[in-house]
Amino acid sequence: MKKKIFVMENDPSILEIVTSLLVDEGYEVKALITEDGIFEEIEDFKPHVILLDVVRPTEQGTIVCRKLKEDKRTKHIPVIVLSTHSKIAETVKNVCADEVIPKPFDIFDLLNSIELQLSA
Repeated sequence: MKKKIFVMENDPSILEIVTSLLVDEGYEVKALITEDGIFEEIEDFKPHVILLDVVRPTEQGTIVCRKLKEDKRTKHIPVIVLSTHSKIAETVKNVCADEVIPKPFDIFDLLNSIELQLSA
């Protein structure tokens, strides 16, 4: 059975690259470009890992991540946050993320982080 990765990324180019990469690596991928309907999509897809674009390490910017970790149906799913903000790592990791990968990211670092979360 293929492992399922859910990707929410606001940048269409990055979303396309990440989706292609993950499919090439043998994952089943569900991708969204906005947060609209994200909770329903995650509930239907039942991913093993969530990649989540967080634009700002603020209360509003991390609301989706926090809700995922507070909901009994999704709190067990590892969330890897992707962000362009260099100072976001500790803030978001303390608030909700299992891992934070700064953008631009190395493809091998992304794949290693996913594998690490899948084996945890």
